[in-house]
Amino acid sequence: MTKRTTLRLLAATLLAGLNLGAAQAQPAAYPHQPLKWVVPYAPGGTTDVIARQLAQRMGQALGQPVIADNKPGAASIIGATFIARSAPDGYTVGTVDSGTLAFNPAMYASLSYNAEKDFSFIGGLGRMPLVLAVHPAFPAKNVQEFLALVRKSPGSVSSASSGPGSPLHVALELFKQQTKTDILHVAYKGSAPALQDLMAGQVNSMFVDLPPSLSMIKAGKLRVLAVATPQRLAILPDVPTMAEAGVPGYEAYAWQGLVGPAGLPAPVLERLNKELVTALKQPETRAKLEEIGIQPMPMAPQQFADFVRSEQKLWAGVIKAANIRLD
Repeated sequence: MTKRTTLRLLAATLLAGLNLGAAQAQPAAYPHQPLKWVVPYAPGGTTDVIARQLAQRMGQALGQPVIADNKPGAASIIGATFIARSAPDGYTVGTVDSGTLAFNPAMYASLSYNAEKDFSFIGGLGRMPLVLAVHPAFPAKNVQEFLALVRKSPGSVSSASSGPGSPLHVALELFKQQTKTDILHVAYKGSAPALQDLMAGQVNSMFVDLPPSLSMIKAGKLRVLAVATPQRLAILPDVPTMAEAGVPGYEAYAWQGLVGPAGLPAPVLERLNKELVTALKQPETRAKLEEIGIQPMPMAPQQFADFVRSEQKLWAGVIKAANIRLD
């Protein structure tokens, strides 16, 4: 073997080694391990149901399990902070809602996350329309009769909520501001005890979201005066909208979306959004959500980010006017 041949063999061996090293250094295709979906509320509630159903669908499409991880407490702050402080690699995502991103920044002087800077906005999940419900024995049969009673005796008609600063409380404050009325707010620790007292007649009224209350409405244990949506709901076709009932412009939802930590790589963000939107548009998924009163809310990342900013602007004004502080 000549010296030139030997050098050629050495060069070829070296090049092969470099190519092998480069191939081994290439990152594995995303995703190559299970994903964690942080749920900022306890198991069994509406938020948990939505997350687990969509996590299963997305996991099938991604080829990796998407595992729900409940981190409840502190008005979703614990879960949101965990998401914000996770590595931006696409393996930790989680549910946020109107409270997390639109209400908390206006109600807390200091938060452990920044609602505008600490998240990558993947897409919307769903909207839960709110309805104004009363006890069946309450004398008002429609919104105008309800307002007449409120104005006749300011502060005597009560309205329950699931807690100070909750979507149900803030919806009540918006209604009071738009109708210029004085309604007594009664805060509970969660929707369940509030609904129980409403059905028992201990409180007069409540803005409720449909998922936990739909069965009670259909059973006649609650009477709905109006829906806080631009159009009537197919699931409650005989109930008028607030505009039809004489309160034009009133609209209120509880909503949820999916986020990851700030700085998710664009290809990862696009893949997660694609699979989320596909899952939400599947007829079976859509039907399951709608039958419990949830309107699927598929959105592109930028569309969801713009939606969040508009919600922050709207509700910050309502919260400031009502002087709601949770510090």
